Amino acid sequence: MNGRDLVRSVRAVASVGAAQGVRTVRAAWRRRRADATGLPARGAERARVPGPVREVEPGPGGGVVRFSRSDLRIFVAVNGAVFWGWDGAEPEPSYALAGRCPEPDPRAVLEPDKDGGWRVVAERVTVVVSRHGAVEVRTPGGVTLRRELPPRWWEPVGGGPARWTQRSEVAADARFFGLGGRAAGPRLPDGTYRLWNTDPGQAFGPGDDPLYITMPVQMVVADGGTHLVFHDSTWDGTVTLREGEEGAGSGHDRAGTSQLRMDGGPLRCWVMVGTPARVLLAWASLTGAPALPPVWALGHHHARWGFGSEQEVRRIVAGYVEHGLPLDALHLDIDHLDAHQVLTVDQDRFPKLPVLAEELRRDGVRLVSIVDPAVKAIPGNAVFDGGTAQDAFVRDASGQVVEGVVWPGDAVFPDFTHARVREWWGGLYAERLAQGFSGFWHDMNEPTSFTAFGESTLPRSARHFLEGGGGDHREAHNVYALCMARAGFEGVRRLAPEERPFLFSRSGWAGMQRYGGTWSGDVATGWPGLRASLALVLGLGLCGVPYSGPDIGGFDGDPSPELYLRWFQLGSFLPLFRTHAGLRAGRREPWEFGPEVLEHARVALSERRRLLPYFVTLAHLARRTGAPYVRPVWWTAPEDRALRDCGDAFLLGDCLLVAPVLDPGADRRAVRLPRGRWYDSVTERAYEGPAQVVVDAPLSRIPVFVRAGAVLPVRGEDGGLELEVWAPARGRTGSGLVVPDGGEGWDEPEIERYTARWLGARVVVEREGEDGGSAPPHPVRVRGAGERRSQ
Repeated sequence: MNGRDLVRSVRAVASVGAAQGVRTVRAAWRRRRADATGLPARGAERARVPGPVREVEPGPGGGVVRFSRSDLRIFVAVNGAVFWGWDGAEPEPSYALAGRCPEPDPRAVLEPDKDGGWRVVAERVTVVVSRHGAVEVRTPGGVTLRRELPPRWWEPVGGGPARWTQRSEVAADARFFGLGGRAAGPRLPDGTYRLWNTDPGQAFGPGDDPLYITMPVQMVVADGGTHLVFHDSTWDGTVTLREGEEGAGSGHDRAGTSQLRMDGGPLRCWVMVGTPARVLLAWASLTGAPALPPVWALGHHHARWGFGSEQEVRRIVAGYVEHGLPLDALHLDIDHLDAHQVLTVDQDRFPKLPVLAEELRRDGVRLVSIVDPAVKAIPGNAVFDGGTAQDAFVRDASGQVVEGVVWPGDAVFPDFTHARVREWWGGLYAERLAQGFSGFWHDMNEPTSFTAFGESTLPRSARHFLEGGGGDHREAHNVYALCMARAGFEGVRRLAPEERPFLFSRSGWAGMQRYGGTWSGDVATGWPGLRASLALVLGLGLCGVPYSGPDIGGFDGDPSPELYLRWFQLGSFLPLFRTHAGLRAGRREPWEFGPEVLEHARVALSERRRLLPYFVTLAHLARRTGAPYVRPVWWTAPEDRALRDCGDAFLLGDCLLVAPVLDPGADRRAVRLPRGRWYDSVTERAYEGPAQVVVDAPLSRIPVFVRAGAVLPVRGEDGGLELEVWAPARGRTGSGLVVPDGGEGWDEPEIERYTARWLGARVVVEREGEDGGSAPPHPVRVRGAGERRSQ
């Protein structure tokens, strides 16, 4: 043990108590010993590059280009996505893909290019392969969006996985987004980002990286076009981003660069080209449609680590009723479990949990349960005994079950990369359903195992089934949570087939949207944490995960009334609207911050309830198109450079632009508007974009603008669906989509399409149909027809 490890060990014992601290010290040494004996030593390596082209073999949608030291398989799929894989890498098997790989486009052809290279020409994209292995992705008009330089491998002389690197060039004006949940976004600044799902072990802010969800998924936006790139390897790695520089009239631009370094796995890649909407549609067709949350999950959630008892739960719910505040779900953290053991209930604190759940459900409040993957390693624990009988737990290289330390103490971990284990684990949710829970949040599933020093996760040498391919934790780590989410989602769907499962997960990987959403994790209480909350939601949406939200108020500490209110107002316009806090943090109930905050929070809650039909519509559209609810302001105008640099506002669907207050003491703020006419949703004053405007942002509200011509589904005063129509500019028309859904089942309602136009001195609205327009089946309220114009 070196001096640094000794200091960390002492601190661990002091911070979590003697018994748990000693366990984390032992766990750290077990992990170190396991990796010392279980991981192959990396000795001498040979560097390799593809070499020159030798021959080609045309095939469906493209073909194989053979170089002297490697082969490149390349094709364009029917959805327009481009795939290439080196060294024989195929699209499958892949944890990211949903179902089978899309078929190659039979119209795409491989043909010779200049200087001894080759190219694949398709309707929406052209891919050029140089004679030494560089790969360029071009628009049909010939604009180069991305140039991948020839890759380089480092292969162990004695055999084993090869490290590799891939350097890419993009336009000088390009901006980078994505890479999973990053607190520094949404536009990613220059720097190096790690691809290793990580529990930071403390509340985080914008400077902390990596966090719980990392993905090798980038969306790149430039004047010449937008593209999404996904390097399909689950191994540990880094991405180093450098934005380019334009030559200020000299004509000598410096390209932006992205350099990917991976510790192993196949070198294979997908690229999608087009508008942001088209790109995410292709991404969703490849990785799976986002899960559709039940309607109640689009309401307001209240959570806390530390409710502690049925009496406290009843007190909180009664407080919402007493103050006339809507509440749709209440979440129970690990303090409702028996000694923190997963899938149990503390009978002293919650003696009649099913009765409590049923009473709350009758009042419109659902209970949501935390579920951790770690299982207390003690005979007599039903989950441990059942998992042992199933041989369900991760083992080390010597065949022994891997033990770690989590909240219940010494713990073991199911191997969710085995279909048999997923089926067993999914069946365990029957106990949760019997207790009355309606939804589930997966925590600690990076996976986290406490250690006094070193990484707080499983040994890298731990063995996993990996769907029969076999491998170690270096390959399985980043998809562990994804596979756990699959187990839970599929299990609940089998157990309660009439209802849509509700599940969200702290960690995950590409494709996690198939099984639900996520939340911020332990974001730090403070104004930087508020800003990071928005960055995470926007970034995850551009990676195909549309349902997410932060811990309102931050996980730790005591937010000021102003900070809490501004966070609450932002959260009311995000998909997952949930207050949450840690065990030692201050209260998060709106009435705890004084009468002024309570009244303003009531307004925010009322507006969320009024907009619920719009959120339902956005959820259905996300499922059908992959488009996130929360979108960057450049979504419909990615060519607008000023919008590309805007990270303090967002579009909610096509209709609303939300400008949260992210700084203390602000009662006015600047807002950059995209092209078109926008109405202030409160004053109905009209503004013309593109422009930057300065508007009032009193403590009572945050600025929200509505696009002229929007047809917005809202909840009327009678509780029914109403169409709120904002007048289009004179001589223009408007439109909107509505998906009416008040249930929890699997029926997919028809999309209703509406148009709005001026007819003389009034605005008329019609529902589109096969036989032409007809009167809307819902009440209509027109706003903005007598607008005041802003100069």
